[in-house]
Amino acid sequence: MSSPPNVSSGQGQDGSLLRSSDAPDPTQSRLPVTTDDTSTGGDRQASLWSDAWRQLRRNPIFIVASMLLLVLAVMAAFPQLFTNTDPRSCDLANSRGGPGTNGAWFGYDLQGCDYYANVIYGARVSMTIGVFVVGSSLFIGVVLGALAGFYGGWFDSLMSRITDIFFGLPLILGAILLLNAFTGERGTFQVGLALIAFGWMTILRLLRSSVISVKAADYVQAARALGANDWRIITTHILPNAIAPVLVYATILIGGVIAAEATLSFLGIGLQLPAISWGLQINGARNFVRTSPYLLLIPSAFLSATVLCFIMLGDALRDALDPKLR
Repeated sequence: MSSPPNVSSGQGQDGSLLRSSDAPDPTQSRLPVTTDDTSTGGDRQASLWSDAWRQLRRNPIFIVASMLLLVLAVMAAFPQLFTNTDPRSCDLANSRGGPGTNGAWFGYDLQGCDYYANVIYGARVSMTIGVFVVGSSLFIGVVLGALAGFYGGWFDSLMSRITDIFFGLPLILGAILLLNAFTGERGTFQVGLALIAFGWMTILRLLRSSVISVKAADYVQAARALGANDWRIITTHILPNAIAPVLVYATILIGGVIAAEATLSFLGIGLQLPAISWGLQINGARNFVRTSPYLLLIPSAFLSATVLCFIMLGDALRDALDPKLR
């Protein structure tokens, strides 16, 4: 008689026959437990910024620069908290009165205006132009740089040639040429546009190179395999992991833009009276360096401190965001 089809010829450890229903099926295998590979990019991003913030909180350079910039920002936004004097209230009888004259901490300028009030209100123009120019340059550079780095091809080549053309003119020289084209009043908006026109190229180049290196990462390929569209891949997986060097450069660029605005105003190409800015104050003091040096030293000190704070802040961000420098 033939053996039952459900009984195997093998034996168990107790000597009993094994049935085919009890034996493991070799045709069946365990499927590996899979996870969402796209979480790798988010975990990496969270780890990068959390580690950077942890290091920044222990960096005295970052703390000092941040505190000084906070004071300057409050000074620019609410100058009335620092002085009750109208900066345009002038008396020629006080012309070039030294520090301490009639209770004026910084003395009086050539027109007899309170110099302390003018320096305080001058922070508003400098900070406004710095933030406006860098913010606009960031928008242009990030959008065009992300598209050029992600898609490549003819658009990348076109952006490269356009940036080469703009790089041919230095920032100050290009701004001078552009501002001379304005026939009307040259105010904060006009000076800002001239600096934006020649300040976005480096941001585009930095982000383009970062996007090219990041888009080949495994978590980006996993997101593409899962059906994520280009917009989601760029904004969620690429930009958060490619923006760090751009932020470092943008922080330092704010100081450079403030210095550039002061240079243009000092040369008589930038802001015009009755605007109040540190560059105009330095311009008005150039003929009185020997007789009234405070007219030059005080706004120059505020300008240098502001630029130095942004440079120090950018250096601290660079050290915190670059693992090789930790």
